[in-house]
Amino acid sequence: MAQGPNTDIHYKLAPDAIVQEGVPVGEIRGPFTLPSEAYPGTQHTYWVYVPAQYDPEVPASLMIFNDGQAFMAPSGDMRAQVVMDNLIYRREIPVMIGIFINPGRRPDQPEPTPQNWGDRDTNRPTEYNTIDDKYARVIVDELLPALYKDYNISKDPERHGIGGSSSGAIAAFIVAWQRPNHFRKVLSNVGSFTNIRGGHVFPELVRENEKKPIRIFMVDGRNDNRGLRADGTYDQSRDWFYQNVRLQQALTEKGYEVNYSWGINRHGQKMLQTVLPEMMRWLWRDHGVSTDVHDMVERSFHTGKKKE
Repeated sequence: MAQGPNTDIHYKLAPDAIVQEGVPVGEIRGPFTLPSEAYPGTQHTYWVYVPAQYDPEVPASLMIFNDGQAFMAPSGDMRAQVVMDNLIYRREIPVMIGIFINPGRRPDQPEPTPQNWGDRDTNRPTEYNTIDDKYARVIVDELLPALYKDYNISKDPERHGIGGSSSGAIAAFIVAWQRPNHFRKVLSNVGSFTNIRGGHVFPELVRENEKKPIRIFMVDGRNDNRGLRADGTYDQSRDWFYQNVRLQQALTEKGYEVNYSWGINRHGQKMLQTVLPEMMRWLWRDHGVSTDVHDMVERSFHTGKKKE
């Protein structure tokens, strides 16, 4: 196919992904290294976002981002830590610990970067695209105990979310699908629900299995990878946009809580940089709220506890 126009050009960084004056800034701690038993010989690097409002005496919510280096990059398209700063401050999402976790790698392999997410030189393709429970084991059996040890995080699965882009998105969905008693909120951008390693079967799995308590917000674009080969032949199982729409339809038919936005973007984060704050608001919309007209704390910005 001939190269078309740049359909990403009109997507811009959301205001809530930009540092705002007066908003308390959370702390990024790390990097930390997590040895893996699910994938022997590999390790996962992760960073912890601790919001300024975090109170060790009060259980916090949890949001995990796959391909963490990309989601937390200060000059990247997402800047998820800034989004959380702004939305927590305005009480639009609960106080939450954020985790930015990279795909696994052997010690001799390079750490993924915003320019190289590790598909060719880390364990990313195996971990993220394989439909089994191994990556769920990394998150639930290896990462969560380490986090519970250091932070007061709620164990309520309704207060646990996980998300990602591309292969990181299907990996997030697989974690919730495999372990709904631990994760029930999924953020999916240009998800690779395609036949990389069999991920195109999820619409059938959704229809065939009992409904699971998962809430998901999906984003993709009409100019994502469309399964058209150079010779003009078409592989529907490798059509990202088609397979995302197909999964959304299956989830909707089954009665899942699903929201979605179909843009005109290519494969990447350009639309996500615009819609990430709204995705977070929708996924976490049921956090506690006071309707007491005299509750001036609830009606004020969430600045957190003053440090002694």
